[in-house]
Amino acid sequence: MRDLNRAAELLNDLPEKQISLTDPDSRSMISQAKGTGVVGYNVQVAVDARHHLIVTHEVTNVGNDRTQLSPMAKAARDAMGKKKIRALADRGYFSAPEIKACDDAGIAALVPKSQTSGAKADGRFDRADFIYIARDDQYLCPAGQRAIYRYTSLESANLLKLRTYWSSACPHCPLRKQCTPAPYRRIRRWEHEAVLDRMQRRLDRQLDAMTIRRRTVEHVFGTLKHWMGSTHFQMRRLRNVSTEMSLHVLAYNLKRVMKILRFAKTLRAMKLAGA
Repeated sequence: MRDLNRAAELLNDLPEKQISLTDPDSRSMISQAKGTGVVGYNVQVAVDARHHLIVTHEVTNVGNDRTQLSPMAKAARDAMGKKKIRALADRGYFSAPEIKACDDAGIAALVPKSQTSGAKADGRFDRADFIYIARDDQYLCPAGQRAIYRYTSLESANLLKLRTYWSSACPHCPLRKQCTPAPYRRIRRWEHEAVLDRMQRRLDRQLDAMTIRRRTVEHVFGTLKHWMGSTHFQMRRLRNVSTEMSLHVLAYNLKRVMKILRFAKTLRAMKLAGA
Protein backbone atom coordinates (compact mmCIF):
# COMPACT_ATOMS: atom_id res chain seq x y z
CA MET A 1 0.00 0.00 0.00
CA ARG A 2 2.91 2.35 0.72
CA ASP A 3 4.30 1.66 -2.76
CA LEU A 4 0.91 2.35 -4.31
CA ASN A 5 0.52 5.57 -2.33
CA ARG A 6 3.95 6.77 -3.48
CA ALA A 7 2.99 5.91 -7.06
CA ALA A 8 -0.25 7.90 -6.67
CA GLU A 9 1.70 10.91 -5.40
CA LEU A 10 4.10 10.64 -8.32
CA LEU A 11 1.25 10.48 -10.85
CA ASN A 12 -0.44 13.53 -9.33
CA ASP A 13 2.63 15.60 -10.21
CA LEU A 14 2.57 14.49 -13.85
CA PRO A 15 0.38 16.35 -16.37
CA GLU A 16 -0.47 13.16 -18.30
CA LYS A 17 -1.18 11.12 -15.14
CA GLN A 18 0.84 8.15 -16.41
CA ILE A 19 4.39 6.84 -16.24
CA SER A 20 6.15 3.68 -17.41
CA LEU A 21 8.77 2.33 -15.00
CA THR A 22 10.40 0.37 -17.85
CA ASP A 23 10.73 3.34 -20.23
CA PRO A 24 9.82 6.81 -18.89
CA ASP A 25 9.39 8.19 -22.43
CA SER A 26 6.78 5.61 -23.48
CA ARG A 27 3.04 6.25 -23.15
CA SER A 28 -0.22 4.35 -23.34
CA MET A 29 -1.26 4.14 -26.99
CA ILE A 30 -4.86 3.71 -28.10
CA SER A 31 -5.26 0.38 -29.89
CA GLN A 32 -8.57 0.35 -31.76
CA ALA A 33 -7.94 -3.16 -33.06
CA LYS A 34 -7.57 -4.60 -29.55
CA GLY A 35 -9.83 -2.11 -27.76
CA THR A 36 -7.14 -1.56 -25.13
CA GLY A 37 -4.13 0.64 -24.47
CA VAL A 38 -0.62 -0.56 -25.34
CA VAL A 39 2.37 1.04 -23.63
CA GLY A 40 4.89 2.04 -26.27
CA TYR A 41 5.38 4.58 -29.05
CA ASN A 42 3.39 5.93 -31.96
CA VAL A 43 5.17 5.43 -35.28
CA GLN A 44 4.10 7.76 -38.09
CA VAL A 45 4.92 6.73 -41.67
CA ALA A 46 4.20 8.41 -45.02
CA VAL A 47 4.43 6.05 -47.99
CA ASP A 48 4.56 6.82 -51.71
CA ALA A 49 1.51 5.16 -53.28
CA ARG A 50 3.33 4.41 -56.55
CA HIS A 51 6.49 2.65 -55.38
CA HIS A 52 5.60 1.94 -51.73
CA LEU A 53 8.73 3.71 -50.51
CA ILE A 54 8.75 5.32 -47.07
CA VAL A 55 9.29 9.01 -47.81
CA THR A 56 9.26 10.21 -44.21
CA HIS A 57 8.64 8.85 -40.73
CA GLU A 58 8.62 9.92 -37.10
CA VAL A 59 8.37 8.25 -33.70
CA THR A 60 6.28 10.09 -31.11
CA ASN A 61 4.86 9.32 -27.68
CA VAL A 62 1.53 11.00 -28.40
CA GLY A 63 -1.19 8.43 -27.80
CA ASN A 64 -3.34 9.21 -30.85
CA ASP A 65 -3.04 10.44 -34.45
CA ARG A 66 -5.25 13.55 -34.27
CA THR A 67 -2.42 16.08 -34.49
CA GLN A 68 -0.16 14.16 -36.89
CA LEU A 69 -1.81 14.73 -40.28
CA SER A 70 -0.41 18.09 -41.37
CA PRO A 71 3.14 17.63 -39.97
CA MET A 72 3.54 14.28 -41.72
CA ALA A 73 1.91 15.47 -44.95
CA LYS A 74 4.15 18.55 -45.09
CA ALA A 75 7.25 16.47 -44.34
CA ALA A 76 6.28 14.02 -47.10
CA ARG A 77 5.71 16.85 -49.57
CA ASP A 78 9.11 18.38 -48.80
CA ALA A 79 10.89 15.01 -48.95
CA MET A 80 9.38 14.33 -52.38
CA GLY A 81 10.21 17.81 -53.67
CA LYS A 82 6.59 18.47 -54.60
CA LYS A 83 4.50 21.62 -54.32
CA LYS A 84 1.18 19.80 -54.09
CA ILE A 85 0.32 16.27 -52.99
CA ARG A 86 -2.70 14.21 -51.97
CA ALA A 87 -2.57 12.79 -48.45
CA LEU A 88 -4.69 9.71 -47.65
CA ALA A 89 -5.23 8.79 -44.01
CA ASP A 90 -7.71 6.78 -41.96
CA ARG A 91 -10.44 8.32 -39.81
CA GLY A 92 -8.17 8.30 -36.75
CA TYR A 93 -6.43 11.33 -38.30
CA PHE A 94 -9.65 13.32 -38.76
CA SER A 95 -9.16 16.76 -37.23
CA ALA A 96 -10.70 19.92 -38.66
CA PRO A 97 -7.70 22.17 -37.82
CA GLU A 98 -5.25 19.62 -39.26
CA ILE A 99 -7.23 19.32 -42.51
CA LYS A 100 -7.35 23.13 -42.72
CA ALA A 101 -3.56 23.28 -42.18
CA CYS A 102 -3.10 20.82 -45.06
CA ASP A 103 -5.40 22.86 -47.29
CA ASP A 104 -3.44 26.04 -46.50
CA ALA A 105 -0.23 24.23 -47.48
CA GLY A 106 -1.61 23.06 -50.84
CA ILE A 107 -2.09 19.49 -49.63
CA ALA A 108 -5.34 17.78 -50.62
CA ALA A 109 -6.24 15.62 -47.63
CA LEU A 110 -8.59 12.64 -47.92
CA VAL A 111 -9.66 11.54 -44.46
CA PRO A 112 -13.05 9.93 -43.66
CA LYS A 113 -15.01 11.81 -41.04
CA SER A 114 -15.18 10.32 -37.55
CA GLN A 115 -18.57 8.81 -36.69
CA THR A 116 -19.31 10.58 -33.41
CA SER A 117 -23.04 11.29 -33.67
CA GLY A 118 -25.48 8.88 -32.03
CA ALA A 119 -28.51 10.26 -33.89
CA LYS A 120 -28.28 7.80 -36.78
CA ALA A 121 -27.79 4.87 -34.42
CA ASP A 122 -30.93 5.96 -32.56
CA GLY A 123 -32.91 6.05 -35.80
CA ARG A 124 -32.96 9.83 -36.12
CA PHE A 125 -31.81 12.11 -38.93
CA ASP A 126 -28.03 12.45 -39.12
CA ARG A 127 -26.09 15.69 -39.67
CA ALA A 128 -25.52 14.58 -43.28
CA ASP A 129 -29.29 14.71 -43.90
CA PHE A 130 -29.19 18.51 -43.63
CA ILE A 131 -28.09 20.21 -46.86
CA TYR A 132 -26.09 23.42 -46.59
CA ILE A 133 -27.09 26.16 -49.05
CA ALA A 134 -24.00 28.36 -49.33
CA ARG A 135 -25.55 31.32 -51.12
CA ASP A 136 -28.10 31.80 -48.32
CA ASP A 137 -25.95 30.54 -45.45
CA GLN A 138 -28.80 28.24 -44.42
CA TYR A 139 -29.51 24.54 -44.03
CA LEU A 140 -32.35 22.68 -45.71
CA CYS A 141 -33.77 20.10 -43.31
CA PRO A 142 -35.42 16.76 -44.26
CA ALA A 143 -38.85 18.35 -43.69
CA GLY A 144 -38.12 21.03 -46.29
CA GLN A 145 -37.69 23.83 -43.77
CA ARG A 146 -34.76 26.26 -43.62
CA ALA A 147 -32.50 26.35 -40.55
CA ILE A 148 -31.09 29.87 -40.31
CA TYR A 149 -28.00 31.26 -38.56
CA ARG A 150 -28.57 32.20 -34.91
CA TYR A 151 -25.24 32.77 -33.14
CA THR A 152 -21.51 31.92 -33.02
CA SER A 153 -19.86 30.11 -30.12
CA LEU A 154 -16.34 28.94 -29.25
CA GLU A 155 -15.74 25.25 -28.71
CA SER A 156 -13.67 24.93 -25.55
CA ALA A 157 -11.77 21.76 -26.52
CA ASN A 158 -10.28 22.90 -29.85
CA LEU A 159 -11.08 26.64 -29.78
CA LEU A 160 -13.11 26.32 -32.98
CA LYS A 161 -15.63 29.02 -33.91
CA LEU A 162 -18.95 27.28 -34.50
CA ARG A 163 -21.98 28.85 -36.16
CA THR A 164 -25.32 27.52 -34.90
CA TYR A 165 -28.49 27.16 -37.02
CA TRP A 166 -32.07 26.06 -36.39
CA SER A 167 -35.52 26.46 -37.85
CA SER A 168 -38.42 28.27 -36.17
CA ALA A 169 -40.70 25.52 -37.48
CA CYS A 170 -39.09 22.82 -35.29
CA PRO A 171 -41.61 22.76 -32.36
CA HIS A 172 -44.55 21.97 -34.67
CA CYS A 173 -42.71 19.88 -37.25
CA PRO A 174 -44.37 16.48 -37.94
CA LEU A 175 -40.90 14.90 -38.29
CA ARG A 176 -39.47 16.26 -35.04
CA LYS A 177 -39.46 12.85 -33.29
CA GLN A 178 -37.33 11.52 -36.14
CA CYS A 179 -35.02 14.51 -35.78
CA THR A 180 -34.41 15.48 -32.15
CA PRO A 181 -35.75 14.91 -28.62
CA ALA A 182 -35.24 18.66 -27.97
CA PRO A 183 -37.65 21.44 -29.01
CA TYR A 184 -35.21 22.54 -31.75
CA ARG A 185 -32.70 20.67 -33.91
CA ARG A 186 -29.51 22.70 -33.68
CA ILE A 187 -26.92 22.36 -36.43
CA ARG A 188 -23.40 23.59 -35.78
CA ARG A 189 -21.05 24.56 -38.58
CA TRP A 190 -17.35 25.36 -38.26
CA GLU A 191 -16.33 28.72 -39.72
CA HIS A 192 -14.02 26.86 -42.17
CA GLU A 193 -16.44 24.02 -42.86
CA ALA A 194 -16.06 24.65 -46.61
CA VAL A 195 -12.61 23.03 -46.37
CA LEU A 196 -14.20 19.86 -44.99
CA ASP A 197 -16.94 19.98 -47.63
CA ARG A 198 -14.33 20.11 -50.40
CA MET A 199 -12.53 17.15 -48.87
CA GLN A 200 -15.77 15.17 -48.69
CA ARG A 201 -16.38 15.85 -52.39
CA ARG A 202 -12.88 14.50 -53.13
CA LEU A 203 -13.71 11.36 -51.16
CA ASP A 204 -17.03 10.99 -52.98
CA ARG A 205 -15.22 11.19 -56.33
CA GLN A 206 -12.47 8.74 -55.31
CA LEU A 207 -14.35 5.83 -53.79
CA ASP A 208 -11.24 3.65 -53.63
CA ALA A 209 -9.23 6.17 -51.58
CA MET A 210 -9.24 4.06 -48.40
CA THR A 211 -8.49 0.90 -50.37
CA ILE A 212 -5.39 2.62 -51.78
CA ARG A 213 -4.43 3.74 -48.27
CA ARG A 214 -4.74 0.23 -46.85
CA ARG A 215 -2.75 -1.50 -49.57
CA THR A 216 -0.04 1.18 -49.37
CA VAL A 217 0.83 1.97 -45.76
CA GLU A 218 -0.58 -1.18 -44.11
CA HIS A 219 1.61 -3.32 -46.36
CA VAL A 220 4.64 -1.42 -45.07
CA PHE A 221 3.62 -1.74 -41.42
CA GLY A 222 2.92 -5.43 -41.90
CA THR A 223 6.39 -5.98 -43.37
CA LEU A 224 8.14 -4.03 -40.61
CA LYS A 225 6.25 -5.83 -37.84
CA HIS A 226 7.07 -9.16 -39.45
CA TRP A 227 10.77 -8.26 -39.39
CA MET A 228 10.71 -6.89 -35.86
CA GLY A 229 8.80 -9.78 -34.31
CA SER A 230 6.45 -9.83 -31.36
CA THR A 231 8.76 -7.85 -29.06
CA HIS A 232 8.86 -4.89 -31.46
CA PHE A 233 11.33 -2.20 -30.32
CA GLN A 234 14.49 -3.42 -28.61
CA MET A 235 15.61 0.02 -27.43
CA ARG A 236 14.33 2.28 -24.68
CA ARG A 237 13.83 6.07 -24.54
CA LEU A 238 12.45 8.12 -27.40
CA ARG A 239 15.80 9.09 -28.96
CA ASN A 240 17.04 5.50 -29.11
CA VAL A 241 13.72 4.12 -30.37
CA SER A 242 13.72 6.77 -33.12
CA THR A 243 17.19 5.63 -34.20
CA GLU A 244 16.10 1.99 -34.21
CA MET A 245 13.07 2.87 -36.35
CA SER A 246 15.24 4.85 -38.77
CA LEU A 247 17.42 1.79 -39.32
CA HIS A 248 14.34 -0.33 -40.05
CA VAL A 249 13.12 2.30 -42.54
CA LEU A 250 16.52 2.44 -44.21
CA ALA A 251 16.59 -1.35 -44.57
CA TYR A 252 13.04 -1.44 -45.92
CA ASN A 253 13.70 1.29 -48.50
CA LEU A 254 16.94 -0.33 -49.65
CA LYS A 255 15.23 -3.67 -50.18
CA ARG A 256 12.35 -1.97 -51.92
CA VAL A 257 14.62 0.02 -54.27
CA MET A 258 16.57 -3.14 -55.13
CA LYS A 259 13.29 -4.86 -55.90
CA ILE A 260 12.31 -2.04 -58.28
CA LEU A 261 15.69 -1.26 -59.93
CA ARG A 262 17.52 -4.55 -59.31
CA PHE A 263 20.87 -4.66 -57.55
CA ALA A 264 23.15 -3.35 -60.34
CA LYS A 265 21.07 -0.24 -61.04
CA THR A 266 20.67 0.42 -57.32
CA LEU A 267 24.44 0.25 -56.84
CA ARG A 268 25.03 2.64 -59.75
CA ALA A 269 22.44 5.06 -58.39
CA MET A 270 24.10 4.99 -54.96
CA LYS A 271 27.52 5.67 -56.52
CA LEU A 272 26.12 8.60 -58.51
CA ALA A 273 24.43 9.99 -55.38
CA GLY A 274 27.72 9.70 -53.49
CA ALA A 275 29.60 11.46 -56.24
